[in-house]
Amino acid sequence: MAKRVMEVVKSKETRDYFMSTHFWGPVANWGIPLAALADIKKDPEIISGKMTVALTCYSAVFMRFAWMVQPRNLLLFACHFTNECAQLTQLGRFINFEYMGGREQRQAAAAQLAVEAAEPLALAAEPLKSV
Repeated sequence: MAKRVMEVVKSKETRDYFMSTHFWGPVANWGIPLAALADIKKDPEIISGKMTVALTCYSAVFMRFAWMVQPRNLLLFACHFTNECAQLTQLGRFINFEYMGGREQRQAAAAQLAVEAAEPLALAAEPLKSV
């Protein structure tokens, strides 16, 4: 079994694949979906709606390209599929924050925290009543 694997690894087809743009293009492109996945936990206020829509369309187009090119480039397809999912997640977060009341909920929570933080100060400022 190990001998067969080594034969495949040493073959001209394998070397040609790993030395082609069919391999290195998608490898370099993985930076985009990895960055999008890392941004999922960040504040939705920093999401650019226009850029998210652009990257969603870009990945949809290149998913189709990766599927239609001969031979099929499944590594490129996987990269753009991952990016499509991450960008759609970001787009959902953006829409929720900007248009579905997320910003207002955050502001209301911040105001409530400010009120709760001010209550102990107000109590401390009251004069002591004698019993």
